[in-house]
Amino acid sequence: MERKLIIAANWKMNKGPAETVEFLEAFLPGVDAVTDRCDVVVAPPSVSLAAAGALLADSVVALSAQNCSQFDEGAFTGEVSTSMLNELGTQYVILGHSERRSIFGEEDAVINAKVRKALAADLKPIFCIGETIEEREGGRLEDVLRTQVRDGLAELSAQDMNDTVVAYEPVWAIGTGVTASPEQAQEAHAFVRSLLADLFGAEVAAQVRIQYGGSVKPGNSAELMGQPDIDGALVGGASLEPDSFRALIDNAFA
Repeated sequence: MERKLIIAANWKMNKGPAETVEFLEAFLPGVDAVTDRCDVVVAPPSVSLAAAGALLADSVVALSAQNCSQFDEGAFTGEVSTSMLNELGTQYVILGHSERRSIFGEEDAVINAKVRKALAADLKPIFCIGETIEEREGGRLEDVLRTQVRDGLAELSAQDMNDTVVAYEPVWAIGTGVTASPEQAQEAHAFVRSLLADLFGAEVAAQVRIQYGGSVKPGNSAELMGQPDIDGALVGGASLEPDSFRALIDNAFA
């Protein structure tokens, strides 16, 4: 089954509203030419979602949040609910990113609650998984990924997986300049797809898009996304400049 690539920009804690507008005004012209082959998603920080949403409302580029709460409303200082994201025109939400796991202590059960809350609000989760260098070198890669996939996607239906993107991001390759080799990335993606097949069946697993994340750049996007089980990229640093992000997308088809 042929899966359409999905390339998402995760700006992390970069770009306030003014910079967001500046980026999108430079990036959007001509982007329609690639979206027949690739879905493009931009995930600004929460304070910039409204500014981005205003520009993307009639665009082929989709808007994503970087996180959401597992709660609907209430005394949760600093949190953002799915209904708030809906109001801003958000279509996707990144959940389970390694920085949320390692820095902010989010565990699989919390991530699963957020994934289910997002789906209930018609948001498409970009569900992140990945191992540390210690886990990989200790021979625990498969155990780590199996636990993250099983627990993070608990109670989801096959139908839910139609609206869920999985992002495999080896923690040791995020923001380090070190990228998993295409062979390493493909091996991990194929294993993740086998886990999805065990949970949801081979037909569902065959249609789920699995992105790669971890120091993806214009110079390596073609080789990575040319692998049979790599269906796009979740891009950090290389997505912060319009020319770099556009080149990464264009080169994915080289």
